[in-house]
Formats: sequence, structure tokens, C-alpha cells
Amino acid sequence: MKLIYNVEDRPRFGQTLVFAFQQLLAIMAATIAVPAIVGNGLTASAALFGAGIGTIVYLLFTKFKSPVFLGSSFAFIPSMFAAFAGAASMALGFLGLILGACFAGLVYVVIALVVKLVGVKWINKLMPAVVIGPTVAIIGLGLAGNAVGDMLKGDVTKAVTEYAVEIVDNVPTIVENQSTAPVASPYIALVCALVTLFVVILCSTFGKKTPRLIPFILGILAGYAAALCFTLIGNAADLPALQIIDFSPFKALFADGVRFTSFLALPDYTFLTAVKGFGEVTPGYIATVAVAYIPVAFVVFAEHLADHKNLSSIIERDLLVQPGLHRTLLGDGIGSFAGAIFGGCPNTTYGESIGCVAISRNASVSTIFTAAILAILVAFVSPFVAFLDSIPACVMGGVCMTLYGFIAVSGLKMLQKVNLENNKNLFVASVILIAGIGGLTLSFGSITITNVACALILGIVINIILRKKGDDREA
Repeated sequence: MKLIYNVEDRPRFGQTLVFAFQQLLAIMAATIAVPAIVGNGLTASAALFGAGIGTIVYLLFTKFKSPVFLGSSFAFIPSMFAAFAGAASMALGFLGLILGACFAGLVYVVIALVVKLVGVKWINKLMPAVVIGPTVAIIGLGLAGNAVGDMLKGDVTKAVTEYAVEIVDNVPTIVENQSTAPVASPYIALVCALVTLFVVILCSTFGKKTPRLIPFILGILAGYAAALCFTLIGNAADLPALQIIDFSPFKALFADGVRFTSFLALPDYTFLTAVKGFGEVTPGYIATVAVAYIPVAFVVFAEHLADHKNLSSIIERDLLVQPGLHRTLLGDGIGSFAGAIFGGCPNTTYGESIGCVAISRNASVSTIFTAAILAILVAFVSPFVAFLDSIPACVMGGVCMTLYGFIAVSGLKMLQKVNLENNKNLFVASVILIAGIGGLTLSFGSITITNVACALILGIVINIILRKKGDDREA
């Protein structure tokens, strides 16, 4: 893939701002989803601020040679729940988030020291292209369901009451369950998603100069405009099936009237609440947090390797060698800890960011740095955070179909030089793909080994078992 802007290139200031905004849009949905899922007072603005800080830390450790954005990690969601579940107060729970991110960061630091001492050749032997290629592919394929599901959803919801018969004390009892469900027609949502998707594809394929470099911005704006038209018609004609956009984030800005905080507000930083929990810390709670976070850090390490192998293939330089795996690990681990101090969520390198680099063919690290600065700044701008929060799921689904697809294809491209006529290679690749796509996961209490990690471990084991002497070549 021929890059338009390479890692060291610096586009003009105005272009850089636009490209950085595109990166921010690419990572935004997932980054603010984690605090929304965990709840307990975590906010989208603080998560964005933490992601920006974490990315800057990562760039500093990698000497500005690895163009990828760090965002909130989904892998640590069960760990974050465990930190709150074992806490006697909200303050202690927030402190647990920071302690947990510290434990996870220490795992990365230890692995980085090992890599620094013994080098990375053993990693390339342990995880050759036949192992890492399918693993990268399942990162994208594993997210396919999320993209397709989002393409059929609007953001406006209504309360739904369901009744079920359950046996309570040996007596059949009608139980009432309340939930929410989208009101928009999935066909209308799909139209908005397809508008987004086609604009991204057409701009990226046939666009000249700027449109080719910012297909996601143009796609999201086109999809948002389509969704806005349907929603306004739906509101005017009282047709819920057309109501795609939820305007509640904007309404919340002025719920108490027009105030200064309606325009600018300080994010609810995690450490401001966490400092109140120091007096409640017990050895048992520290152990609980450590057990919840440390094993997950080893799982995320596998995904860290896959992400950087994928990015290396896109920019055509081995990031495990230069700036070095030890530097990417230190940047990821310490950046994750720094992000959690402010936003509560441990960070990780984002496949959406890598996909954005691949599709736009802009690997300029100055774009990533500017995106990090933007994430920090917009965290204070209440209307902008509300706008980001109002982008409908179907619009982001249209974008993510291309992002996740590029991740999957990038992994499959790594298999091009692998001899799949060789049964050993065929079995390794096929087992990884089926285990990953099939959703093989293992749970040990609050610790879950993801399908990506399970598939990678299984692939490594099979590759070792079938390995022959002198079988270092993939051909």
C-alpha cells in the first residue's frame, strides 16, 4: 500500500486538523462506550481526556514513530466492574480503577524489560505470519457483528415491558421486566448506514486530494444529514419509525437553563474522587483488584502484538524492531495508566485507528498527536461532546463496516506469502480462524480470556507441535 503521508511527514496545519478530527471520529464511539457500559459515575468527556493523555504518553515512549491512537479498552470492563463490586464506597471504587491500571501497566513494564534483554526474534519465531495473520483477521471479523448490528439501529428508544412466567417458591408467577428498545425502523437506519458507507467508499476510491484523505468525516456528515432529515420528518409527523437521532445530549446541556457549563465544563476526573478513598484501602481490596487486572493485561498483550504487526504491514516498517517492542509496550502500559488516572478506563491501541490509517493512507504521526490534543480540548467543550454522543449508531455502523473490514483484510494479506499447500500452515491458520470467529473464550471467575487471545494461544501451540527442524521459513 502506497502511503500518501508517511510516518515522518507533516501535512499543512489546516490539513492536519482535519485529518486529526477524522481520527477522533474513528475512535470516538468505542472510547466513550466503555464508560457508558461501566457507569458508576464514569463520563465520556473524562474518557476522551484520558485517551488523549494516554496517546501522548505512548507517542513519547515510541519516539513518535508509531502512528496509532489509544482509546478505552473493552477487555478491562469485567475488571472495572470487579473494582467497584469489591469497594465499600464510590471513592474506593475509583481508586481501584487507578490501582488496577497501575497493576496492568506494571505487567507491560516487566514484559518490556524482558524483551529489551532478550530481543524480539523469539516472538517472530513464536508468532510467524501463519499465526499472526489469521489473528489480526479475527480482530476485524470478530467485530463484524457489532458493525452490522449498529447499522440497523437508531438511537431513539422507548420503554418496553415484557412479561414472563417464572417459578417462585414452586408457584408460577408472572414477572415483569422493563427494558428499552429502538423505535426507528431498521430499514430507515440501514439507509442512513448505507449513505455513510457509500460516501466513505466513493471518497476513498474516486476522491481527489482532500476527499480521499477524509472519507470518514464526509461519510459521517452525509449519514448524519440523512438521519437528521428522517428524524425531523418523524418528529413533525409523529412517526417513530423515522426517528433516528436522540437529541437528549443537547437537551441535557440546558436542562437547568443556560449556564456556563452548557458550553464549557471540567471533566469529572477519576483522581478527584479517588483521593477520597485512600483511607478505606485494605490489603484484601488491593489483592482483589490485582487479581482482576493482572491476568487481563497478559491477554491484552497478545492483542498489542497483533495490532502492531498489522500496523507494521500497513506502513511497511517493523515496529517491533524500530522503535522496538519494548518501547511500544512501555508506551501502551504507562499510557494506559495515565489515561485511567483521568478517565478511569485503561487504554489500548485501537484497531479503528489502524483502519483509519490504512483507508486514508495517512500514517503521519503528527496527525495522531494532533488528534490526542483535540481529544483533550474537546473534553471541555460541552456542545461538541454532546454532538459526538448524538451521532447515531447506524451512522457509526456504516463507518465501522469499512474499518473492521480493513483490519480483517490486512490480516489475510499477511498470509499471501505463506504456503497454504503445506498442511502444517493450513491447520494453524484454519484453527485460529475458526476458534476466533466461533467465539472461543475461557472464563475463570471475573477473568475472561478473549476469543482473540484464545485463538492466538491455540495457534501458537499447534504451530509449535507441528514445527519441524529448520522450519523457520513460511514458504
